[in-house]
Amino acid sequence: MAILIKNATTVVTMDVTLSELAQADIRVENGVITDIGTGLTDAEDTIDATGCIVTPGLVNTHHHLYQTLTRAVPGGQDALLFGWLQTLYPIWSRFGPEEMFTSAQIGLAELALSGCTLTSDHLYLYPNGARLDDTIAASHEIGMRFHPTRGAMSIGESDGGLPPDALVEDEAAILEDCVRVIDAHHDPREGAMVRVGVAPCSPFSVSRDLMRDAALLARDKGVMLHTHLAENDEDIAYSLEKFGCRPGQYAEDLGWTGPDVWHAHCVKLDGKEIDLFAKSRTGVAHCPCSNCRLGSGIAPVRAMRDAGVPVGLGVDGSASNDAGNLAAEARQAMLLQRVANGANAMSAREALFIATRGGAEVLGRPDCGQIALGKRADIAIWDVTSVESAGSWDPAALLMAGPTQVKHLLVEGRQIVRDGHVTSIDLPRVVERQNALARALMG
Repeated sequence: MAILIKNATTVVTMDVTLSELAQADIRVENGVITDIGTGLTDAEDTIDATGCIVTPGLVNTHHHLYQTLTRAVPGGQDALLFGWLQTLYPIWSRFGPEEMFTSAQIGLAELALSGCTLTSDHLYLYPNGARLDDTIAASHEIGMRFHPTRGAMSIGESDGGLPPDALVEDEAAILEDCVRVIDAHHDPREGAMVRVGVAPCSPFSVSRDLMRDAALLARDKGVMLHTHLAENDEDIAYSLEKFGCRPGQYAEDLGWTGPDVWHAHCVKLDGKEIDLFAKSRTGVAHCPCSNCRLGSGIAPVRAMRDAGVPVGLGVDGSASNDAGNLAAEARQAMLLQRVANGANAMSAREALFIATRGGAEVLGRPDCGQIALGKRADIAIWDVTSVESAGSWDPAALLMAGPTQVKHLLVEGRQIVRDGHVTSIDLPRVVERQNALARALMG
């Protein structure tokens, strides 16, 4: 079926020339953008974009969807990373398949409303029969393009790690399940709705052997690698004490650099590590709100971008962000670089690039992140006639004045948000169920 997006005030393409088109139309057929111009006709369905800015769908490169069930937990509200984890691990150990599925539904719906069409997820704990398949099922219901990663923890408290022993897994079993979920769900084709990655949680929750074996397995299977790295000062101190090197060297020694790898946070990378990531084309998922919330610091995104490091955005988990709005995350990224480096350090358009095409490049998706002929029809439509944008001289500088929620959203040409409402699920009912599950966990 052909769909026409008609009369957009501005189309911010993020294509190879970064062109912006006034009063433009977009034709979509079979999930692909087939024409861009003015006065286009002949379609079975038309979306009126009068008074709207149209952008590529936003791309989220780091999330923990299960954490939408543990927002604003009192014991973790004012803790640094390690203390925050120790507060939350016992709660997460009570999760099961229903908690994983419902929290993913909520997290994905929240992302969709903020203009996100493609998201990764890092699920690294599997209590009480939970599986990565639970979140994949939720993504199918929502209609989001999904890049889940099979995370893992293998070093518990009794072996000097942070997580309780009940949340860690045998390393052989971890690798076996990585093979299972890749074989069951990973789609390497252009336009894939699901791709699977391999993602041991962090250097302080798995062994060096598992990190090395995971890299070998991922490359054998042709999938990407993901983990947390250099998030805060405690992270650096742990790496120096346990491994005798900084996190960048640790990653390189174990095969965790290259264009098929992306690391979350990287707040504390030094100049040498930034150069290593640039030369190897290792990606970074920048999570500004979470970094602020946990007091981790301001990631050197300006230096990374200038050096050529691929950078995307991540909302991180809602237990360390308490929200999952990717448009708001992009604005925060822009503002933090200005705080650190001056008011001209990052423009609204550069931040939007990072949130769209930048994230798609980090996730190995050149078919996404742009409005251009032949690219996937992942498109966000933002109404700039509302109060948030009133008086704006440059509505296409979207991250300056808003809005931060979309009017319409298409993924693979299917409209999953219409007039500000998620079309694919009964969201009020799912919210009610989510709140019931949260109350049960509190009790």
